[in-house]
Amino acid sequence: MHKKQEALQALLEQKLLPLYYHDSPEVSQSVLQALYAAGIRTLEYTNRGEHALDNFKTLRKTVDKTMPGLQLGIGTIKTRKQAKKFVEAGADFVVCPSLNEEVAEVVHDAGLLWIPGCLTTTEIATAEAAGATVVKIFPGNLLGPSYIRAIKDIFPDLLFMPTGGVEAEAGNLKSWFDAGVVAVGMGSKLISRERIEAREFDRLRDDTVQALELVQRATQP
Repeated sequence: MHKKQEALQALLEQKLLPLYYHDSPEVSQSVLQALYAAGIRTLEYTNRGEHALDNFKTLRKTVDKTMPGLQLGIGTIKTRKQAKKFVEAGADFVVCPSLNEEVAEVVHDAGLLWIPGCLTTTEIATAEAAGATVVKIFPGNLLGPSYIRAIKDIFPDLLFMPTGGVEAEAGNLKSWFDAGVVAVGMGSKLISRERIEAREFDRLRDDTVQALELVQRATQP
């Protein structure tokens, strides 16, 4: 299977994209291990600190050695230069907080899945023209599920994933999936600061198992 298709397939199957960053390579590793143990097979490490590239390279080695079947993506990519560095470091897919066609070009050239962040219908239409398959609606809590319902028919060929404000809670998840999203991105609402600060990685694993179950239930007809 083509790399882009593999990443898309993993996202569509899991329906939940965990995302996180931590300055510490050890903590980044521990979170990765907790997520993998919970059954996560696609996740986004975010480029939100000065150690992001080094940490990502370390995570890439761990995944290659001990985590078969895991798609390791990079998020918060805003420039062509950042995109090139992380593609070279082995990112399986690239997620952006905004729409940047230079980033799209780098990612497409590498044959990878590009997920741009959009807010308006103009941005979504531009993303579609630039070759997006999946669009991240960000920040999702500003718009809500009703926005997805309103725009879905205008963009029948696009897949939508809200990120920001999505809760690991049955009613919230059901409202998003009923509106027609294919997946949800979840950062601090899943990988909470409290769990990280207390180094409660077993509890993070349990939280993640529960979130995956909630998502599967929310998507059942």
